[in-house]
Amino acid sequence: MKKLTLVLTIAFISMTAFAQKNNINKDIKMYTQVWDDVINKGDINQINTSHFDENVIGVSSPENMVGIEAFKAYYQNFLTGFSERIFEIVNVFGQNDNIMKHWRFKGKHTGDFFGIPATEKSVNIEGVTLVKMKNGKILQEQDFMDNSIFLMQLGLTSDPNNMTVIDNLYKAFAIGDIPTVLGGMDAKIVWNEAEGNAYADGNPYIGPDAVLNGVFARVGGEWDNFKLNNIQLHEMSNDKVLAKLRYTGTYKKTGKSIDAQVAHLWTLKDGKVIAFQQYVDTKKLNDALSN
Repeated sequence: MKKLTLVLTIAFISMTAFAQKNNINKDIKMYTQVWDDVINKGDINQINTSHFDENVIGVSSPENMVGIEAFKAYYQNFLTGFSERIFEIVNVFGQNDNIMKHWRFKGKHTGDFFGIPATEKSVNIEGVTLVKMKNGKILQEQDFMDNSIFLMQLGLTSDPNNMTVIDNLYKAFAIGDIPTVLGGMDAKIVWNEAEGNAYADGNPYIGPDAVLNGVFARVGGEWDNFKLNNIQLHEMSNDKVLAKLRYTGTYKKTGKSIDAQVAHLWTLKDGKVIAFQQYVDTKKLNDALSN
């Protein structure tokens, strides 16, 4: 009798485990299909009572989303805000009524996104979502992702390393380390000297070699003790850094010196300078050049 009881107990446990595994596999299949339809195919109506509990909760801050209509309104922002959407579930697994997914989202911000006008920026972000299921329906979701990276890719915030990159370029220029300065430039940098500056004759200078030959070499050959002084850096949005400074130096041909107010606007991408715009008191520069 004891043996029979043991056999029946083992059989019951095995059948229960099999049923649970079968259920979670069905849940994962449904879950994966629903979000593919919603994001990739743009079918917001897949967020419905067939797939979601009517009291579904999206755990977020400052307050949770509750209910199917709230979920639809939230994810409609992704459909409205992004074109060229690709939502990929990198990995997914589950146990009992819990699912964990590792996902990747790509898209181009071409429409209104939670009130943010289109920036035409492309995003490529990854995250993790913890999911609770109930009776084969989605009961709760909680997303984890690096919002700072998302905002930077949208162009709403800047890379925190931008200030350091530009500061290091100025320090390298101060000691005559031009290779380091050039190394901080993107291969296709667009460099513009201020209108009215004699060196604006080559605008726009495209690429580090053009900047070296069209600007740096000419400054080095035509000026004595040319220096950048009182440099103050200001972080701007859209990966821009504004530098306020002064030029001092003596123009060799005339022997005239300058002390001119200047501003540099730098634009960066992935730690490299992609654009430069100079603003300067060109009258002071031209007075020094004139006999």
